[in-house]
Amino acid sequence: MLKRSLPFILIASLTLAACGAAATQTPAAFEYAPAATAAPALAEAPAPASGVGGGFAQDQAATTGAGAERIVIKNASLSLLVKDPAASSDEIAKLAESLGGFVISTNVYGTTYGPNNTPVKQASISIRVPAERLTEALTRIKALAVDVTSENVSGQDVTSEYTDLQSRLKNLEAAEKQLQTIMDCATKTEDVLNVYNQLVSVREQIEVIKGQIKYYEESAAFSQVSIELVPDVVAQPLDIGGWRPEGVAKEAFEALIKSLQTLVNILIYLGICGVPFAIVFVLPTVLAVRYGWKRWRKTKEKPAAG
Repeated sequence: MLKRSLPFILIASLTLAACGAAATQTPAAFEYAPAATAAPALAEAPAPASGVGGGFAQDQAATTGAGAERIVIKNASLSLLVKDPAASSDEIAKLAESLGGFVISTNVYGTTYGPNNTPVKQASISIRVPAERLTEALTRIKALAVDVTSENVSGQDVTSEYTDLQSRLKNLEAAEKQLQTIMDCATKTEDVLNVYNQLVSVREQIEVIKGQIKYYEESAAFSQVSIELVPDVVAQPLDIGGWRPEGVAKEAFEALIKSLQTLVNILIYLGICGVPFAIVFVLPTVLAVRYGWKRWRKTKEKPAAG
């Protein structure tokens, strides 16, 4: 803890020295350069997902009371069997907007089903809704389905990471003020450029951390729901013990159509290929056989007449 606080103590001391008597301004600014390099190191901790931050952040997290508000990111995923995936996707989009949420992405695409490769439409949609209305959203979405094939709701507690980021942000903002004060008091161009580079680095890290904090806040405020919409191609009103006779009848009708298509294809092939073959080969053969048969009969009848 003392080691991490040392750069800020040095910066504060140098600030007083830099803004003191005119005779001591240049040495103070010059001596700042090696010490100031430690300030950005406070923000070069692992990414917030690792849950490890600077010493100040760890101290603040340790003092957080048991009753402090938790930052929890809740997400859900559903796989639904629906009659019309495209129409259900539109209804879910309207539902998200009515709950104060919005649509992230939606996709409707073609696929095939069953042994006959029946073409059907399938869809997927991803939405965000206010976290406090997640349960209501899931209930209303499931009401649109013929059946719910899978459902998953997960939660991630990011309170520690969020607290760590807040503390690191305060540390960097304090370092930014100290660096700005030193740069304002510096007189040598070399010293000004050195402090300016350190100041730019600290400000860049501040912007990164602010972005991470905003991401956690928005993710905790709006839960993401991903829905896969699968078509129920045999969904019919009559369903006895899982047996759907009209669905079976539909499959049988499709098989009949496929058989008739095969028969028609054979007839077409015979009409196109068989007729020329019969004219060229079969017809001459039939005529020759018939002519031979007639001559044989005439030859047989002459001896009988004599």
